[in-house]
Amino acid sequence: MIVITAPTGNIGRQLLPLLLESAPAHNEELRVVVRDPARLPDAVRDRAEVITGSHGDAEVVDRAFEGADAVFWLVPPDASQTPEDAYCGFTRPAAKALVAHGVGHVVGVSALGHGTPLAHRAGLVTASLAMDDLITDTGVAYRALANPSFFDNLLEDADTIRETGVFTDAVDANRKAPLVAVADIAAAAADLLLNRSWSGSDSVPVLGPEDLSPNDLARIMTEQLGRPVRYARQPLDELHTALVGYGLNKAFAQGIVDMKRAKNEGLDAGVTRTPATGSPTTFEHWCAQTLKPAVLSEGTRNDR
Repeated sequence: MIVITAPTGNIGRQLLPLLLESAPAHNEELRVVVRDPARLPDAVRDRAEVITGSHGDAEVVDRAFEGADAVFWLVPPDASQTPEDAYCGFTRPAAKALVAHGVGHVVGVSALGHGTPLAHRAGLVTASLAMDDLITDTGVAYRALANPSFFDNLLEDADTIRETGVFTDAVDANRKAPLVAVADIAAAAADLLLNRSWSGSDSVPVLGPEDLSPNDLARIMTEQLGRPVRYARQPLDELHTALVGYGLNKAFAQGIVDMKRAKNEGLDAGVTRTPATGSPTTFEHWCAQTLKPAVLSEGTRNDR
């Protein structure tokens, strides 16, 4: 039995079809934990057991983890809380349930930076790595998918790219760093969940095929979209003011700012890309298949 949390999120909705396709060959049953079952595709409701509720709730994870062999763990960040509460506070009930039900394997969505000096002052990344330690301390076999920033975050800028030809971030325009497609994270998670010959605790970097700077992204988007696109860097203090203005908890907003600062200082640069850590989806391909339809449409979808 594999339990999938956050199945309607950006990663979960790409992970589920992979598991639905492959689970029968592996003699695996699937169970999903979801707040609103109506958001699940019919194929999922027909072929997987559904537990309704939040996977941050002790009673819900107690039911969900009973009889489970493996769990896909993803924390949906709650911007109304502090980073520590949003990640570790949310995960503590699950950590207890993992032990209580003897779950053998957990695959979690986390971040790059473990073991680097920057990890101690990287905001949301620091909280995510603390969550990894919390799960590791339960004694389960754990694999943290150590991810850089996502291509898919650019969907949040699809409207402004359409209307003004501009996308924004808070890092230097020429700072090259790994970036990854959500689809590649989902594929890495599916492989680990279905092939559980691993043990102990470790991180699994998912780096994408190449390092890219914001200026590189602008150039590739210009080529793929057939219209000029440029990058505008947002000052960190301006970013913090904007986030608080949107209603985010001040500590959570600061966590985003600290994460952006650490990334600009090289947080994501400490892992060597190899055939094992690289992933196949290029930014050019992602632009053509995902960003271009969003930019050319009247709306976007941006759940991360």
